[in-house]
Amino acid sequence: MCYQTVKYLLLLATLIHVGGCSVAALQVRSQSSALTPAQAQHTKLGEAIAPFAQRYPNKSGIRLLGEPKNAFAARMLLAKAAQQTLDIQYYIWQKDITGTLLFEAIVDAAKRGVRVRILLDDNGISGLDEPLAALNRLENVEVRIFNPFAQRRFKWLGFMMDFSRVNRRMHNKSFTVDSSVTVIGGRNIGDDYFGASSGILKQDLDLIAIGDVVADVSNNFDQYWESDSAYPITNVVNSNKSTVYSTVEYLPEQNSNPKREVYLKVLKHTSLVKQLLAKELSFEWTATKMISDDPVKGLDKHHQETLLINKLAEIIGQPESTVLLVTPYFVPTKTGVKAFAKLVNSGVSISVLTNSMQATDVLPVHSGYAKHRKALLKSGVKLYEFRPSIENSDGRLKKMGPFGSSASNLHAKTFVIDSKRLFIGSFNFDPRSIHLNTELGFIIESEFIASQVEDEFYQQVDLVAYQLSLDESGDIVWTERNGDETVLHNNEPGMTFFSRSVLSILSVLPIDWLL
Repeated sequence: MCYQTVKYLLLLATLIHVGGCSVAALQVRSQSSALTPAQAQHTKLGEAIAPFAQRYPNKSGIRLLGEPKNAFAARMLLAKAAQQTLDIQYYIWQKDITGTLLFEAIVDAAKRGVRVRILLDDNGISGLDEPLAALNRLENVEVRIFNPFAQRRFKWLGFMMDFSRVNRRMHNKSFTVDSSVTVIGGRNIGDDYFGASSGILKQDLDLIAIGDVVADVSNNFDQYWESDSAYPITNVVNSNKSTVYSTVEYLPEQNSNPKREVYLKVLKHTSLVKQLLAKELSFEWTATKMISDDPVKGLDKHHQETLLINKLAEIIGQPESTVLLVTPYFVPTKTGVKAFAKLVNSGVSISVLTNSMQATDVLPVHSGYAKHRKALLKSGVKLYEFRPSIENSDGRLKKMGPFGSSASNLHAKTFVIDSKRLFIGSFNFDPRSIHLNTELGFIIESEFIASQVEDEFYQQVDLVAYQLSLDESGDIVWTERNGDETVLHNNEPGMTFFSRSVLSILSVLPIDWLL
């Protein structure tokens, strides 16, 4: 064996040893909890909402946030309006324009005396160890990391050495202010989700909620905050620096980014929170149920009945006429295909919108869907695959609604049952969301909001997606519509020899449970 080979093997062994180190045991953590409904009423937001909550007891006010810049502005302006508490929970937080601006809003809130609790999954905070550790040093701010990796620099080693644990992630997303207002949905924190990126926009759907359901979100946050998977960042990150957080020090590239000013202008022209405080913002008041996985799912210690999917099935019940499913990652499995076929045979019309191969950012997940397409189509399910971009006749990129945008991929997670109730949240229709990741969402009993989502879907789907069908030979045809022009594709659009080969290999591997 040559010297060079021995050297590389020793290096690999060292890395594996370092990567295999276990996470430090949980030390004594500070105790805190969300505001009670009575305490929340003594904030400006609580006072503004109280008359409506009294008028609509046991109901929640729901307002959709489809436009990405408005979704960002809602979070920023709510943070600026906070007086008592900010409870923030996300899977991904990026060190870009919008991520930095929200950090700045958090710092400002903490300086006003607002207690800030931030719970982030460790898989989605690349490059943020030092900024988060510094943020945690601020008075009134505490940062916890869910299911942390022991190895900070080479996190991928954690998957090699502690796979069964670190493969389970916290996918929940919520932004709750003064236990009075919450924003939940599919968006993480980053330019890709808020339309600030020159790259791909992840087209998504959030909602802002007030009223009865907010207390449930706050209590759920407390449950995750106190879970055995939520580690104080001081347990995870060894930082010798003593300074508090400064975007100039840690994320200097964002302070000179010209797009930063674009987003600051958006805040000036968005009156959402001003209208809310003035009791002028309209909401749909309806019965709303929050559902979430038990955080012990992150340690594989959950009971089956606590899974979000089981709560979802129990509350939704049996569809009677229609199902509209919008999900970026769709892995139905053989069991799911049979269930869909059974529903269609009972007279239920099912339409599914998911990402095309061109639009997906996770090819293995697409393989878990692609191998079931023919069976779904044969059973009568209507399949649509999101296209990555649309152009006007003059060649300029066209902007679409909540389910479509230029240079975008689908990231919204919603489904509508019988045109009268719907789910919006973080849950993807795939085995990972069902069995591995923790998720959160709302079931909303509202024909009005259900019709909003359905109308947007049916008005836009032909413009933003391929419709799939089977030809006389039983092969899949992708129909693309561009205005009056219709193009038929007998091969999957955008597929190359390489991607077709990779997809074929992935399709036969027994990896559906990971997807």
